[in-house]
Amino acid sequence: MANSRNGTIEEWSPSGLPIKPIPGSYGIPIISPIYDRLNYFYFQGHMEYFKSHVTKNSSTVVRMNMVPGQFISRNSNVVAVLDAKSFRVLFDPSKVDKKNTLTGTYIPPLSLYSGIRPMAYLDTTEQLHSSLKSFSFHLLASRKSEFIPSFHKAYSSLFDTVETKLASGPVEFNALNQSAAFDFTCNAFLGAVPSDVIGPSASNKAAIWLLLQLHPVASHLTKFIPWPIEDLLLHCCQLPPFLARSNYEALEEFFSKSGESLLNDAAKKFGLSRDVALHNLIFMTSFNANAGFKNFMPIILKWLTQAGATLHGLLAQEIRSVVQSYNGTITLDALEKMELTKSVVWEALRLDPPVENQFGHARADLIIESHDTAFKVKKGEMICGYQPLAMRDEKVFRNAEEFVADRFVGDHGKKLLDYVYWSNGPETVMPAVGNKQCPGKDMVILVGRLFVADLFLRYDTFSAVHDGMLLGLEPKIVIKSVKKSSNK
Repeated sequence: MANSRNGTIEEWSPSGLPIKPIPGSYGIPIISPIYDRLNYFYFQGHMEYFKSHVTKNSSTVVRMNMVPGQFISRNSNVVAVLDAKSFRVLFDPSKVDKKNTLTGTYIPPLSLYSGIRPMAYLDTTEQLHSSLKSFSFHLLASRKSEFIPSFHKAYSSLFDTVETKLASGPVEFNALNQSAAFDFTCNAFLGAVPSDVIGPSASNKAAIWLLLQLHPVASHLTKFIPWPIEDLLLHCCQLPPFLARSNYEALEEFFSKSGESLLNDAAKKFGLSRDVALHNLIFMTSFNANAGFKNFMPIILKWLTQAGATLHGLLAQEIRSVVQSYNGTITLDALEKMELTKSVVWEALRLDPPVENQFGHARADLIIESHDTAFKVKKGEMICGYQPLAMRDEKVFRNAEEFVADRFVGDHGKKLLDYVYWSNGPETVMPAVGNKQCPGKDMVILVGRLFVADLFLRYDTFSAVHDGMLLGLEPKIVIKSVKKSSNK
């Protein structure tokens, strides 16, 4: 709608917001994308990079360059949506096309997946997406009863190792978690433990395969490589897929044998070829689930570490009281009764979602609304949402930058869940065949609660330090001490 005021034409969105040009610019070709990449990875960091564009342009919808830029990106130009309201456009399949946008402005070589496009790279309009998402729901439903025992097995072993190693000094959590997360995920989905079948290097094989896909958006590979060299190594060319070939072949063999019944179901119930089902099973387990848990556990520990012993005591009290009422057993029903524990998990996901960015192309010319302004986006333009900033929107969350453990407790807290977007959709919405929301959303929440519950059934408190980021993707956590449960 348009009207005239003082001789100028003004346009308004259907909801009555003024339509203005999207501020920001893409700068000088080649030079600006490289400069922006260095700011994103090395000079400012992810959060400050986006915040600086918001501040400079006085807008939470802004044109900017997105990494990796030259020379891997097809096109580094994006429209960034950085508040809780504008971000929601990325969840609307009628407005955004998600084909080949999982990793943003670049696509990993399909040879990493034996030439098959995994479901995460498919748009909802592609028939194969519907079949694969139905298969993923079947996988989760058929193995649901295995999640809790598989988790206890993997993480009890991890905590045992932590306690043993603490006798010699502080213990880095991440390396232990990488192995535990992969063992747990595969055991939960397939009924087989990769470290038993492949050997102790199983999780490293998956990690190398993941790195070959994600290195264009990773950084700080090691403190021994100066950033200019790392930038040339990671961000200027796609590392050759053959570096992961032998590792992926080992995964193929493991998943082919251990997932035999699931692969048969994929053919009989969902009409999927064995190859398509196999490589998607590997991707769903090793990328979607395992990589998420690999990042998520350190994220939870990071915020619990900062919160300190007072919160630890409250969590221990709640968890032990509920578990005692369930005859000393952690069940799905018991976890549902742990209000503070649930809130802590959601708050960690709000502040540090395991996947930071979401992307999509505008299906047609459309209007995006922030809280007070509307903007026109043209068909085909890439929209990028940075979730950690969108979920720190002060117009939605009070003290949005702070970790508030009980933020989601009570009726008001439950309403705020509509603005928790970590799963590529609001927490109040369920994954469906017709959307791109994570099919394992409920499993992630379950695992987060299990981790907190197991931690405080075992320990009264712990001390640790958050020692930077690993690959720029997950917090590095070093555990310094644990205090065994006084109830044992």
